[in-house]
Amino acid sequence: MSEMVAPVEMDAAAKVFKLLGDKTRLTIVTCLMEDECCVCEFVELFGMSQPAVSQHVRKLRDAGLVEEERRGQWVFYRINQTHPLYPLVESVVRHLPEQKSRLLDLAERGLRVCCK
Repeated sequence: MSEMVAPVEMDAAAKVFKLLGDKTRLTIVTCLMEDECCVCEFVELFGMSQPAVSQHVRKLRDAGLVEEERRGQWVFYRINQTHPLYPLVESVVRHLPEQKSRLLDLAERGLRVCCK
């Protein structure tokens, strides 16, 4: 039996799906469902420049899907579980490959939270 979930507004759902329609942002969200991360970790995971990764994270943050926490000069990101569309995002991510192994690989290579 499936659980009852309140319907969301079509415009709001379309905005979330547009954000998640980008493979990099979708992977970022999937990683953040596993654990909080710093931009430097995404730079390593995606082999992208820091400004490019920051643009993707900024879009997710501006939409309220991602929260940030400053620790000294570094900023760590996590999924905003209080966002009204969090259940929608969570249901999408459930159908995707897990990313925990990628984060564990970073840790094994000594690159997890490399900006501490």
